[in-house]
Order: sequence, then structure tokens, then C-alpha cells
Amino acid sequence: MSNKSKNFFKGIKDTSPLMIPVVPFGIIFGVLAIDLGLTPLTTIAMSIIIFGGASQIIFLQLFSAGASSLVILSSVGAVNSRHLLYGTVLSEHLSDLDLTRKIIISYFLVDQAFAVSNNYFKKNKHDKDKYFHLIGGGLNCWTIWQITTIVGIYLGSIIPEKLGLTFAIPLTFLALLVDDFRKFINVIIIIISGSIATLGYEIIPFKAYVIVAATIGLIVAYILTQFTKKRS
Repeated sequence: MSNKSKNFFKGIKDTSPLMIPVVPFGIIFGVLAIDLGLTPLTTIAMSIIIFGGASQIIFLQLFSAGASSLVILSSVGAVNSRHLLYGTVLSEHLSDLDLTRKIIISYFLVDQAFAVSNNYFKKNKHDKDKYFHLIGGGLNCWTIWQITTIVGIYLGSIIPEKLGLTFAIPLTFLALLVDDFRKFINVIIIIISGSIATLGYEIIPFKAYVIVAATIGLIVAYILTQFTKKRS
């Protein structure tokens, strides 16, 4: 087996345990998309083009609330902006690659793939084929996400609309926030941004409550972080 293949399959192996929570997340997305009136083709296309669990759920939430296209695009872009940081962190390891390969790799640069490949790159700095680890991990995430989306589409087509599965959106995000409740600063930020989003749902124009709440949450996080550092 070549070195490229070893890195590729190592990436698949390293990301596989992280796929366990992705399975129900993808299924919920597929079910909700159909429940909100999207066609199966549109739902699959969204998973292929956007390829981001949290941003796709936010898309559905804003779409169901009647938000404008500008607000939806801005919110999805804001959520996915963290990938700019991922790219910055990994740039030192991928600087020797040509533009075409960088573009291909950037498509697979999702949370799980970044987490495992960043550690792998640090331990294998002199391996010129190490980027295949990221491709393998990212492709593993992509495959699982597409399959679970299709499963959700199938389930969504047979589940009665009267069940109102849109309640699963806030439950999904609550599950993602469980670990953040361990830090006091995180709890404060969650309460503030959550309160602004809730109160601003009907007040803030153009359904931009997600953007406003996230922006204020970031500002509060920066202030609290700087205050904590000074006290330390």
C-alpha cells in the first residue's frame, strides 16, 4: 500500500468514531427539510453544496420563519466563517500544494476532519503526502452526511406532517451546547445571545435575529475573555 493510501485510510479511521453523532443529525436534517416543504432533490443539493450540518439547520430554521434571502445567506455565511480559521491553521502544512488541490481539500475541511487532521499534521510534518489524511477524513464525513440526509428524506416522506418535527431543531442545538455549559463564561454568553435571539425574533427586522444575537455574543465573549486575562 502506498503512503498516500495509508494516509487516506488513516483519515477515514480517525474520523469514524466522530461520525456517531453525525448520523442522527443528518437524519433530522433530511426529515425537517421534507417536513418544511423542500423537495428531495433540493435537500440533497443543499447537503452537497453547503455541506455543513449547523449551517443547514439554521437555513431551515430561517427559511421556515420567512426570513429574506439576504438574511439567510448572511447567517449561513457567518456560521461557516469558522472554516476560514481552519484554513488559516492548516495553511502552514498545505502551503506547498497547488491551487487546485487546495480548493478540493477546502471542500472537505469540516469540523471533524479538521480536528483529527490538525493533530495528524503536527505529528507528521515531514510527510509530503499527509494531506491525504484530510481528504480521507473529509470524504468519510461527506459520505455519512449524504447517506443520512437521504435516509432522513425517506423518513420525512412517510412521517405525517401533523407530528410537527420542527421542534427537533432547537433540541438538536441544545444537544450541541451540552459541553459548553461546563464553563461559566460560556453559560453567560449562551444566556445573553439566546435571550436576544428569542426577544428579537419578532422585533428585529428582516428576521436577522441570528446575526444580531451572534454578533453581540461574540462581543460579550471578547470582553469577558479580556477581563478574565487581566484578572489572571
